[in-house]
Amino acid sequence: MPTQIQSRLFHLQDPQYRAFQCKLLPTVPPETVIGVRTPALRAYAKELRETEVAADFLRDLPHAYFDENQLHAFLLCEIRDYPRCVAEVERFLPYVDNWATCDQLSPRVFRRHRPELLERVRAWLGSNAPYTVRFGLGMLMEHYLDEAFQTEYPELVVRLRAEDYYVKMMIAWYFATALAKQYAAALPFLEQGRLDVWTHNKAIQKAVESRRIPPERKEYLKTLKQKPTGEA
Repeated sequence: MPTQIQSRLFHLQDPQYRAFQCKLLPTVPPETVIGVRTPALRAYAKELRETEVAADFLRDLPHAYFDENQLHAFLLCEIRDYPRCVAEVERFLPYVDNWATCDQLSPRVFRRHRPELLERVRAWLGSNAPYTVRFGLGMLMEHYLDEAFQTEYPELVVRLRAEDYYVKMMIAWYFATALAKQYAAALPFLEQGRLDVWTHNKAIQKAVESRRIPPERKEYLKTLKQKPTGEA
């Protein structure tokens, strides 16, 4: 018998959106996708926040459905106590198995605790679980490319020896964003070829597509593209 939360999620189901989602989530079994739109999930998370139903749901891992994982991520985003939020995030990360849930997980409380969060980011980057590493990269990109930026942070990223596609994509995204926000600090990593060829070229592609980078910089970045190994 479906749980209370599962019944509500099926009530919110959008079949057309489900079909669209399944195409974007190759690592997620289609039978686990209900098809609830993100605004509806966010609204439901706000409705459940700080209730016993939510507390029971957060304890009940693993979940059966992708949409439950999405809801779980949005509930974590609502937690206002930093130590509790970090503990819940770390309990949930081993069950994150796709890029969408990983990227939706961005607790608001982290913004007020960047000094202490950095220690956890370093630990996530050192994980053997690809989506935990991707999450760490996302947090480094979100919280440490503006006023909290230090030149050592891109070094943490280039030292990663990533084979997983979704980790490499996030590394590329990190450097494209760094080129938009910290151009002088990020550029040498590309000029010196510090990334593998695929990630290097993908970072340049994303940077060139960005509206935050001036045309003259985009033209220079295009000259830094590398030929794939074995290509004449």
